Amino acid sequence: MADRSNLCRTFAFTLAEVLITLGIIGIVAAMTLPSLIQNKTNKELEVALHKNYSVIQQALQKMSTDRGETVKGGDFDTWSFYRPFQTYFNVAISCDKTKCTGMGNTDSDGNYDMYAIESYKTYNLKRSLSTNTLDDGQFMVTDGTLYLIENGNQSLTKKELFISVDVNGHRKRPNAWGHDLFTFQVMPDGKVLPMGAEGTVFDDESQYCSPTSSDGENGIGCTYKALTDKNYWKNLP
Repeated sequence: MADRSNLCRTFAFTLAEVLITLGIIGIVAAMTLPSLIQNKTNKELEVALHKNYSVIQQALQKMSTDRGETVKGGDFDTWSFYRPFQTYFNVAISCDKTKCTGMGNTDSDGNYDMYAIESYKTYNLKRSLSTNTLDDGQFMVTDGTLYLIENGNQSLTKKELFISVDVNGHRKRPNAWGHDLFTFQVMPDGKVLPMGAEGTVFDDESQYCSPTSSDGENGIGCTYKALTDKNYWKNLP
């Protein structure tokens, strides 16, 4: 009769083998888990971007109906758009012009720039972004989403109306244009186009959606690409 104790010893794992196996599993997990988490996060941001594009369009349609005319870029004087616009949302905090994000930032050389903000970065995450196109009214809705408005003065030649949205709120990172902060333009005919689309103000990808551009508004032109390029979310800097 076969010795059962010998059979058990034949098929058993030693402590060293178990530890080596666990070590290999740990290494593989350490290599793959960050990528899986980032992919999940990027997918959530992508879905939130599509959702907010629809929400913005619906709000503007309701606003146009109530006004009896299409809301268009150039219809509103500086700081006069965000107050009526925010009434079409479940607002948690009305931030006035810039109270949610603040303005002003001191760079590494100690120079103060009143049109830069440290809490938000450009697309390539290299510098604080310019707030020139985010400072005509801000409000936060109940799910944390933050809307930031820019509307040019009617007396000026440029009468743009921009609606930017931080799709996961300014309290959650990465807080960067083209990552979780995206901008739309309300055109002179009332259409809402993702910034970067042909005909929008910031449609130069080499400057406004670039991994190398040092422009303070780099990333503002990424919205169109984020909505249409299937590889966009795989290649974020």
